[in-house]
Amino acid sequence: MTCPWVKHYDQGVPQEIGPVTGTLPQLLLQAAQKSPQSPALAFFGRTMSYGVLSLQAARLAQAFRDLGVALGERVALLLPNCPQFVLAFHAILRLGAVAVPLNPLLSPKEINYQLADSGARHLVVLDHLLPKVEATRARAGLSRVIVTGLKDHLPWPLNWLYPLKARRQGLALGFKPGPGLLAWGELLQSPPLEARPRPDAGDVAVLLYTGGTTGVPKAAALTHANLLANVAQISAWLHQVRYGTERLVGLLPFSHSFGLTACLNWPLSQGAMIIVLPRFEMPMLLKALKKYRPTMLPGVPTLFVALINHPEISRYDLTSLWACISGSAPLPLEVRDRFEALTRCRILEGYGLTEAGPVTHINPVDGRRPPGSMGLPLPGTAVRVMDQETGTRELPPGEVGELVLQGPQIMPGYWQRPVETAQALRDGWLYTGDLARMDADGYFFIVERKKDMIISGGYNIYPREVEEVLYAHPGVKEAVALGVPDAYRGEVVKVVIVPRDGAPPTPEEIQAFCQEQLALYKVPKIIEFREELPKSQVGKVLRRVLREEGNAAAPPAPAKL
Repeated sequence: MTCPWVKHYDQGVPQEIGPVTGTLPQLLLQAAQKSPQSPALAFFGRTMSYGVLSLQAARLAQAFRDLGVALGERVALLLPNCPQFVLAFHAILRLGAVAVPLNPLLSPKEINYQLADSGARHLVVLDHLLPKVEATRARAGLSRVIVTGLKDHLPWPLNWLYPLKARRQGLALGFKPGPGLLAWGELLQSPPLEARPRPDAGDVAVLLYTGGTTGVPKAAALTHANLLANVAQISAWLHQVRYGTERLVGLLPFSHSFGLTACLNWPLSQGAMIIVLPRFEMPMLLKALKKYRPTMLPGVPTLFVALINHPEISRYDLTSLWACISGSAPLPLEVRDRFEALTRCRILEGYGLTEAGPVTHINPVDGRRPPGSMGLPLPGTAVRVMDQETGTRELPPGEVGELVLQGPQIMPGYWQRPVETAQALRDGWLYTGDLARMDADGYFFIVERKKDMIISGGYNIYPREVEEVLYAHPGVKEAVALGVPDAYRGEVVKVVIVPRDGAPPTPEEIQAFCQEQLALYKVPKIIEFREELPKSQVGKVLRRVLREEGNAAAPPAPAKL
């Protein structure tokens, strides 16, 4: 069914979206033509206008073309949120190539896998992240690496002070030029690309890696039409927005589907100013809130938890905010109410997944919000709740089943993975793996995840990848990873380990071992040792039993991560 969302609005209604025929490069080109002098990016006090942003993206596109980047070729980005990401992203898209954003928090092993799987031959990387790829550059198939640094786009005197601070933190800045290593600044000296954007709406624009519902890292292949449709759907929903008036905090990682759409693609479509922050540090965020007085703040629940619990938050005037969007994990009602009382700003909790561009549901700007609801389907999005046993019988309101989706934002499939694609997409519907119910008014509620995905601080963690690392430890006989509730991160990784005969490893040893192979947010925060794991009659570990037993007796790991 398609939800009758119109009746839930008190003031005005969103509009349905029409067919999507454009491409992502047009977002920037149209903004540059319409308001070339308007601020597009604000980065630590340095502002870049839409006209300059578009011109530099054109210069970089010509440089990429000269390097041999062709239509359909994959180019990887290992960058935090910074102007370089935006420039490289749009340069890649103008050539009809495919952007492959990589999470900077990934381990070298994980980065190498995604580079090899995507077939990317070119990589744009921040200088202090270069050591993560140097050792495996040839094995991953990279032919050229373009190196930049945050200082390349910082204003004076921060561009002078930043290297001093970074070196005190042990970051390796700069690089030695050599075969296949190119400097970012040199590429920006190229003449601007004069040709019009080459891709078609149905061409793949981005490969975004996700554990999905099977645990094997794979890339959702999202087309220009998918991502533009999601932009149009959000614009229809946020019907109060006036072009060129919004100032949005770009804190969510652009390398994540939520951040890419909510903090980059959508604000570009509205001629908004994006306040770019490379990472979450409370002093950095508070300074940006005070200086720029943003109107919109997309985030994950941990962000809003941190804000309401900051001891000096009452000193900051946050009343410029009129809409905050929360996603990636459930938002506690107490957190929502405390934040709204503090700011008089409404938090719009939503739902989405990488395979859907990502946003599919969101709560109304003006209308009713049932507690715990992820909201209503976006315009053009059809939703069903199907029985868990066969996935073929649609359930009535109130009953719990698997959430399945259909809409223009849904991916055509996973990159070069036909079997996994067939499992996720059936008869034109995306099976999410999440258990949900719909009430009589059309609002949806996630009951629990059908699979065992852990969501910590907005990041998806699949237990299998943690368990595979643990099983490689010589002191581990059996291991199971699961998510346990955490007041700040939503969930953290807990592992229950059966040690091998002999002296068991210490929690510190387990964490140190995991840190060598996993991103920090995937490293277990709670470690428990047992003599055996609860299992079914056929030997399957009963995760449900471990969850039900609770974690009161499980001591936290001594190392703070």
